[in-house]
Amino acid sequence: MGPSVAPVIGALLAVTFLSPECRAADPDVKGLQLCGVLRRGMKDYSYHNLTAVPSHLPHDTQYLDISHNPIPRLDADQFFGLSQLCFLKATHCGLREIPSLVFKHTPGLKVLNISHNSLPYIPAISLEKLQVFALDNNLYSSYKIPASFQDMKGLDSLLLGSTAATMVGFQDFDALTNVSLKHLLLGAGTPWRKYDSGSLARINLQEISLHVSFCENFTMLEDLLRDLAETRVRSIQLRSVFPDSCRVTGDPFFKLRTMPFIQRLSIENTWINSSFMEVFLKNVWFSPLRELLFVNITYNEDTPDGFQFPTINSTINLRSVTFNGVNHYQYKYPTFNMSFKAFSELTYLKFSGTGMNILPCGVISTLPSLEMLDLSDNLLSESGFWWFQCSYSSTFPKLQKLSLSRNRFTSLSFISKKMQQMKTLKSLDLSFNSIHLDGACSWPAQLTELSLGNNNLGNTVFNYLSPNFESIDLTKTGITALTQEVLSRFPKLEQLTLSSNNIQVFPEDLIAPTLLRLHVDQNAITSVSREAFAGLPRLQTLIAGNNPYFCSCDMHWFITTLNKSLLPDWPFDYTCSTPPSLSGQSLLEYKTSRLSCEVWLQVVVALPVLTALCTALGVIFCKCDGVWYTRMLWTWIRMKRRGMKRSNLLKNASFSYHAFISYSHQDSDWVDSQLVPSLEGNGFSLCIHERDFVPGEWILDNIINCVESSYKTLFVLSKHFVKSEWCNYELFFAQHRSISTQRDSIVFVLLEPIPADSLPKKFLRLRSLLEQQTYLEWPSDQRKQQVFWASLKSLLHMADKAVVLKDVAHDLLERVPLLTEQTEQF
Repeated sequence: MGPSVAPVIGALLAVTFLSPECRAADPDVKGLQLCGVLRRGMKDYSYHNLTAVPSHLPHDTQYLDISHNPIPRLDADQFFGLSQLCFLKATHCGLREIPSLVFKHTPGLKVLNISHNSLPYIPAISLEKLQVFALDNNLYSSYKIPASFQDMKGLDSLLLGSTAATMVGFQDFDALTNVSLKHLLLGAGTPWRKYDSGSLARINLQEISLHVSFCENFTMLEDLLRDLAETRVRSIQLRSVFPDSCRVTGDPFFKLRTMPFIQRLSIENTWINSSFMEVFLKNVWFSPLRELLFVNITYNEDTPDGFQFPTINSTINLRSVTFNGVNHYQYKYPTFNMSFKAFSELTYLKFSGTGMNILPCGVISTLPSLEMLDLSDNLLSESGFWWFQCSYSSTFPKLQKLSLSRNRFTSLSFISKKMQQMKTLKSLDLSFNSIHLDGACSWPAQLTELSLGNNNLGNTVFNYLSPNFESIDLTKTGITALTQEVLSRFPKLEQLTLSSNNIQVFPEDLIAPTLLRLHVDQNAITSVSREAFAGLPRLQTLIAGNNPYFCSCDMHWFITTLNKSLLPDWPFDYTCSTPPSLSGQSLLEYKTSRLSCEVWLQVVVALPVLTALCTALGVIFCKCDGVWYTRMLWTWIRMKRRGMKRSNLLKNASFSYHAFISYSHQDSDWVDSQLVPSLEGNGFSLCIHERDFVPGEWILDNIINCVESSYKTLFVLSKHFVKSEWCNYELFFAQHRSISTQRDSIVFVLLEPIPADSLPKKFLRLRSLLEQQTYLEWPSDQRKQQVFWASLKSLLHMADKAVVLKDVAHDLLERVPLLTEQTEQF
């Protein structure tokens, strides 16, 4: 079974959805951000039943997950060649031994997660580039940090925790004295028996997470808070600090008042009763804390009157309060009796996952500085948020952001009208409700941001939105198309989120001059054209990953030319869907040349190549006498075609000779020695003026008779020919005969080259004929002479059936007088 990257993808996607407090503590999330891992560099071998690190891993492996395999030991040889390894995760492997030099072949390792194993000691490794080291939930009995850690100057997050480690010694963290840690996690959820005061006071630390129970040993918590004050820690996260059966006594958080640098306190996964809340809140009141969080707590009223908090004549420093996940121990609404006037400077308030179905009127009227209110993940509806017994004359005078996500709201038109009461509201989140498009909407002019994600609304939702909106979130709302007509309705739009819809086309005609951020990830888009960006001049961010891209030349510009600073999710979320051979491959790894995709570049490259090729072929053609052979072939082809066209004409015609030979007497040697023997020796009948002219007749009459009695007139051209007067006459009559009979009866045999411009003026007709007629050229090469005779014979063979042999004609002429005499005798 091969490695899978699906779990890794899920971990990376979780970065978007995790709350800030969770992201700070999760080494996997932070590690993926640090390494910027590419898909091709990810190897996930978790749950593969391995007993060792897989061999023959690619040298470009950046991320390796071997979790949930029975691997008791790691050896250096197993990582040979993995110099690019940045992230190693080996959790739940039962690891018991890690040598000090195990990572000598991986000097670039930045993230090492070996939590949830059986290590009996903290391994003495040293990696200069290591930034995140997770060692929590192992079996070491001491928090003593090895001296090798002092060389890890870049260490940013260190997670330590063991159920067997119940004491913290004074010198346990000496190796971290010169290391500037941003975040330290200590504990595995079990109580500590001892904490030496001053153990944490000497290290540089910004944030600490304590997964330790301090029940019945609150002095230890006080000592720890005192040490943290000296480290100038700014953020404290307490997880499971009080178990369900714990009874809090005394004032363990009194030291909060003397911690001048503390800004943030988060209490998570714990039990809190009303009596503790009264004491705790007094310390918070007088502390520098500006942010207080209660995450996943169970609240119990152990006092008969519930939570009672007296009025204190001083303003609290808190600016942000979060209740995220509150379970009620009793079957009744909890009682809170306190004045919220002291929270006049509170700017952020979150009640999420509390089961709230009616918004208390007092909160609405007494928080004059509140700018952000998060009421997500409750049971609120229109009637619960706008409770009929409450007065809304001065509703949230400074509220700018309101989140009603994950509730039970339904009517968009009703909500839009009620928003008119909130004069300063700029942002509204209605995602994950059951919103219906039930009528015309009337949005206040100052409202510029709206989120309607995860409501089934469809393409018509744009008709119910305000042209004043600058940010619109329509994630997973059933939208199938994005058009210019839609965008033109929002002239101020700066951010548009259309993730997780079914948009198939990224339009080329989009014009949105104000748009800064566009999200079209997780749709059905197959390509993005260059022209689509022409109308988006101010675009700064484009999220377009997780689409079924077609890897072809249409995406070449996107891969090579587009400024990747526009794509925060590049290249991890961009993969090929088609063709099937490239399915799952990262667009970054898709290789295609510019030459294969740019037509103009292909022409530029092909033109000189074709020119050079044609030139080379032309040279070869000329060197091998290709011109001469081509002329012979063309003469033969034309003869064949014309012979077929004139076949009917030849059936009714008869000639005395195959050809009349016209030549200069100075060329008679060639005619007598070459032409006549070669043709008459093969059965052709020739008419030659020296032999066949009738004595006593005019020369012109002989010429005319011979031309008309011959199937062809064959002119032997040479420099002597053009000087002959009689040859000019013969050419004249032959040319006129060719015109009158509408057939090619002239054949030129060129004994030597005759430039057309060298012909006398009386041979202007010959010059024209030579430019139009195909002629046979007498070659000096003996091999070519065979081709010459074959072509000439083919021209004359077509008249075989029409030629009346001269001997037969003479015999008939001699018998005619005898027949006449015999007739007269009778």
